[in-house]
Amino acid sequence: MKKFPMKNNLIIAIPNKGRLEQDTQKIFSSHNMEIIRDKGDRDYRGKILELTGVDIVFLSPKEITLELLKGSIDLGITGLDLVHENIYDTENNVALAHNLGFGFADIVIAVPVSWIDVISLEDLEDVIYDFRLTNKKRLRIATKYPKISREFFVNKGFSDYILVDSHGATEGAPAYGASEIIIDITSTGSTLKANQLKRLDSGTILKSQACIFASFNSAWNKSKLDMLREILGLLEVSKDSAANIQSKILSFQKKPL
Repeated sequence: MKKFPMKNNLIIAIPNKGRLEQDTQKIFSSHNMEIIRDKGDRDYRGKILELTGVDIVFLSPKEITLELLKGSIDLGITGLDLVHENIYDTENNVALAHNLGFGFADIVIAVPVSWIDVISLEDLEDVIYDFRLTNKKRLRIATKYPKISREFFVNKGFSDYILVDSHGATEGAPAYGASEIIIDITSTGSTLKANQLKRLDSGTILKSQACIFASFNSAWNKSKLDMLREILGLLEVSKDSAANIQSKILSFQKKPL
């Protein structure tokens, strides 16, 4: 079990591997904040060389969302999609502090290319209705994003469907009979095409990217808020935007600082 720093330092979680970690390191370094691991590549703790009062922890993108919710970290860098999926009542638990401009991907509705007459959400609504009428069961939608998907369909007034949890390659679900259509995340669309799927027009549910999020549930103090302001300044976030983030954090603190 990972033990988080018990200091008054600002705790920032960043992705622990892959392109997201590399791009995070790159953007911080380009703004005079070099992130290093304490004891080499396998250590999950680190620091920013140029700043004192900051502890870095390396976690998976999903873990970061869960720790933001618990308040064991102050800031977390992860995808907008994961935050909205894993943090219930998102706006009352975290604030989006800064869009980082990498890790772009869309959560989309995709249907088989053989459905040549199904182009829009309106077409899909007709298909869902006809499928229930003809087959006496609901159309199945495979996804790793049940919360986001459900909220989207509730907003659109769709009801005659069933969400199927996808634990593997979601795009393969229609081919092996696990679902009729899918909701999945894509950056280029090439995987969808390879699996004979197409995006619906107006079927983009969420446009995601890597962002810095601030937890409302962590123990903020004046030194942490000062460090947050310094980091956002180095990342060229406007003073007004930084002040707005701090104001949101303060409004959720149970005790005055």
